Amino acid sequence: MLLDSRLVPETIIKPRSFVGLMSVYESNYLRLLHLVPDLERLDGCYRSRVAGDCDLHLEILERSRYTVTLALTYYFETGQGKVADPDLMVRAYLDGRLAEAMNFGNVDGEHRHAELRRLVKTERRELDARWTRNMVLNKWLDYLIEQGHLILD
Repeated sequence: MLLDSRLVPETIIKPRSFVGLMSVYESNYLRLLHLVPDLERLDGCYRSRVAGDCDLHLEILERSRYTVTLALTYYFETGQGKVADPDLMVRAYLDGRLAEAMNFGNVDGEHRHAELRRLVKTERRELDARWTRNMVLNKWLDYLIEQGHLILD
């Protein structure tokens, strides 16, 4: 198992800096590989079921030689039908060993959760918005791994 807690940074990293963001991308990649060990080979839709948590759904949206773009979400039944939440789109850069949350929520940026709506509205600068999205991904991946989720072919 790859643990990013064992990585020693070569520089002091300031939160919300570009260097800090790249470190979060590296951490996201390691966590994503722990959750999806065969990321480079998978194609299609997958589900992970564990006791005490929602089913985790993963769909490979796009694949190229050096990247894999995927959707990672839970699905909830509501009066309006099935709703994906938190609905993260993630791009893994296989050659660079980085994973970036491209967006979360629907295309309009509307979220079911008030805190996510607040974060989107307060983070106006691109670097801040990327930092926020990727910290959400980082923490959620931690949670998913802790719950025992695993996506296998």
